Amino acid sequence: MNGKRLRAGVSAMTAVLLLGACGGGGPGSSGGRFSGGKLVLAVLNDQSGIYKDASGPNSVKAVKMAVADYLKKYGDKAVVKKIDVTSADHQNKPDIANTKASELYERGGADVILDVPTSSAALAVANQAKKHKKLFLDVSAATTALTGAQCNKYTFQWAYDTYMLANGTGTTVTDNGGKTWAIIYPDYEFGQNMTKSFTSAIKKAGGTVQSTIATPFPNENFATFLTKAGSTNPSVIGTMQAGGDLINLVKQFNESGLKERGIKLAVGLMLITDIHSLGVEQFAGTTFTDAWYWNMDAQARAWADRFQAETGTRPSFEHAGNYSAALQYLEAVQAAGTDNADAVVKELEGKKVNDVFLRNGEIRAQDHSVVHDAYLVRVKKPSEVKEDWDYEQVVNTIPAAKAFPPAEASGCSM
Repeated sequence: MNGKRLRAGVSAMTAVLLLGACGGGGPGSSGGRFSGGKLVLAVLNDQSGIYKDASGPNSVKAVKMAVADYLKKYGDKAVVKKIDVTSADHQNKPDIANTKASELYERGGADVILDVPTSSAALAVANQAKKHKKLFLDVSAATTALTGAQCNKYTFQWAYDTYMLANGTGTTVTDNGGKTWAIIYPDYEFGQNMTKSFTSAIKKAGGTVQSTIATPFPNENFATFLTKAGSTNPSVIGTMQAGGDLINLVKQFNESGLKERGIKLAVGLMLITDIHSLGVEQFAGTTFTDAWYWNMDAQARAWADRFQAETGTRPSFEHAGNYSAALQYLEAVQAAGTDNADAVVKELEGKKVNDVFLRNGEIRAQDHSVVHDAYLVRVKKPSEVKEDWDYEQVVNTIPAAKAFPPAEASGCSM
């Protein structure tokens, strides 16, 4: 088992969840079915930067919850009983993500890498997954390239993509009168892909994008970019920023006087942690598309209560998505009886899933996009908030078939 220890170069936090012995015969023994006699699930994400609250250390805890639930469910019938959960910080930099992924697969013995916010970083990890023939379950990166032009056999996009966000928010805001847009976007893969997806959705709904304005990533001061966006007097300014960048932009928009001119702000991607950080009054009335909400029904809330007991906070959709991805990976390993990546991929492809996160979910074999119901939500007014973190009202459920593009339109060729 020592061959699977994580060496220097990967800053890791490891949890070993052990149920029973791992040798001998019967369920849980390696018998050649598990390299090193155990599984290693690696969470690669932003542990300290602008996305740490949306995902970060708490996604590691969500994955640990999935491991514990798997072991509890199968007990002595679990095909593997020793499972390590390890993590590393990619600092939102694709070169670091590339290096960390390689080290996790090669030296850390990772069977699967999960999470990976920042689309440019996720594309780098997808290339490493293909090279090493190991699984990558993307939860927090949204670029459609992962299931499109740069798809591969070992990469799955679990939670959302830019098409889903644009199809919900861009279409709805345009249909409701927001016909002229200026888009402000972070100048890297995610922002570029978001701008492309939103422009397509806006035009399809009969709107016009008057200008697209690139900003550095990450960034703190958006005043100049907001002034430029407002110079053409659009009906809507669409922000494609996320995490800490989104919080800064929204605060500066609210102070800019643009709202008083009748210009609305549309948010491309927002998480519950963003609303909590800046305050519900700053976002009140904003409509956006969410992949999951912790208080949308009894099943989601029950899991969110467990998560809060573990972390002291409510989960974002990325936390729930990491739990789902880890649990379904373990279910596929159980069905395959091995950690062999090709065998696990075969178990995942085409699987229909309903779990805490995925509702009417399907893991498409054609492009490895995990399609599921999405939600058009509105941020509540402060007077509507009945408890802490109770910030969203689900306005409409977008069925899985409409939320995501059809597989034949993805451009994926494996």
